[in-house]
Amino acid sequence: MSDLRFLQPVTDDELTDWQHVHNTIIPTHLLSLHDVRERSRRHRLEVAYLGDELVGCSTVRPPEDDTRTATVIARVLAAHRGRGFGAELYARGLDRARESGAQIVETVVLSSNEDGLRFAQQHGFVELERYVLPGETVPWIDLRLS
Repeated sequence: MSDLRFLQPVTDDELTDWQHVHNTIIPTHLLSLHDVRERSRRHRLEVAYLGDELVGCSTVRPPEDDTRTATVIARVLAAHRGRGFGAELYARGLDRARESGAQIVETVVLSSNEDGLRFAQQHGFVELERYVLPGETVPWIDLRLS
């Protein structure tokens, strides 16, 4: 375990940190602070810090209805990759997904995020589908934990 500190963002500063990581890693789908607040009501968000330095964030979308499928997304800023921080964020997200009753775990990666796709595949995810959202040009990749 590293010295990462995790918190569920509540304050505007914490939500802005989550937003910063998301928007840096997914520049094709920028979220406003309002969007992030809305997501924090529906999903489990976390922010990770090494001391006071922002490292990454995660999202867990719990199962809806009777799908028993949760989505776990871990994001780490480029300067902090390759040090196990993504694995810690992912493991925490996976625990939250299972606590919410998930039997199937999926993730989604922007295809231009080669590090993120490689991370998902190294952690046992297999590609399900590629698609382009309306108004966007870069494909998204849905993956499922095998």
